[in-house]
Amino acid sequence: MKKRPAQLDSPWVTTIMKYGSAANTWLYRRSGGRFGGTWRVGSALRKPAPVCLLTTTGRRSGQARTVPLIYLRDGANVVLVASQGGAATNPQWYGNLSADPSVTIQIGPDVQRMTARTAGADERAALWPRLVELYDDYDSYQSWTDRTIPVVICEPTP
Repeated sequence: MKKRPAQLDSPWVTTIMKYGSAANTWLYRRSGGRFGGTWRVGSALRKPAPVCLLTTTGRRSGQARTVPLIYLRDGANVVLVASQGGAATNPQWYGNLSADPSVTIQIGPDVQRMTARTAGADERAALWPRLVELYDDYDSYQSWTDRTIPVVICEPTP
């Protein structure tokens, strides 16, 4: 296992990510995804990755929580990665959707209710190469942590 860069665990990075995500969400919503609709950091600098807005229900607060995330379309499904930059723990949004799988996904101006679930081992193995092709840093993130980074499949709610 490779070592996760220590600077990623700095309180400054956490603060920047928190406010950056809030700003991205605000811009995305107000522009219908024209602004904030692509990720251009790390391996996505040369090949931007598409971004959606995931809204979950806070498992303790009961309030709506929205985060911008890179996504992969798989037919009618939207696939997300709970990487948290290769941190040792899963992101809060993953805990929220594990407690309540009813989510909304916004892609551009379109908002859709969906049901989220964690991909099984075979599904994850099939999706992982496509996810890495979309955003190469996912392989680095997986090498930095002992946990198997969850892949989440969001399916349209009938």
